[in-house]
Amino acid sequence: MLRVEDLQSGYGSMQVLWGPSLEVKEGAITSLLGPNGVGKTTLLRTVFGSIKPWAGRVFYDGREVTYLPTHKKVELGMVLVPEGRHLFTGMSVEENLTMGAYPKRARDRVKESLELVYSLFPILKERLRQKAGSLSGGEQQMLTIARALMTR
Repeated sequence: MLRVEDLQSGYGSMQVLWGPSLEVKEGAITSLLGPNGVGKTTLLRTVFGSIKPWAGRVFYDGREVTYLPTHKKVELGMVLVPEGRHLFTGMSVEENLTMGAYPKRARDRVKESLELVYSLFPILKERLRQKAGSLSGGEQQMLTIARALMTR
């Protein structure tokens, strides 16, 4: 599903990534582990397009996406759940979820996607009308992940 080959990138003239490669198969749960400053976030930002790669290639579902703009990657179903949650705290759980369904293909499947996220995170269904900012930290993280799933 996601394959990274010899990716190189960095900030300004400072190289951070020196050619990591990885493959994540569909349905797999994968973790990037390491101490601060080793390039975990830089790798993810480069894969998802907020940092331009200097070299290497990124494939998603067998298609090369290395230089696709971020919004095109989202349209293909690639989503990064950032640190810090970035929720719309003054909006309800349901409103936050529907905000995740902004790609055209996702808007056509909102009901189906809501059913999926409610099956994965039943507590969110119980809190549909509750403001996102009033959820616990764990519930906010669930909402962030669920909103990312809404783009599918």
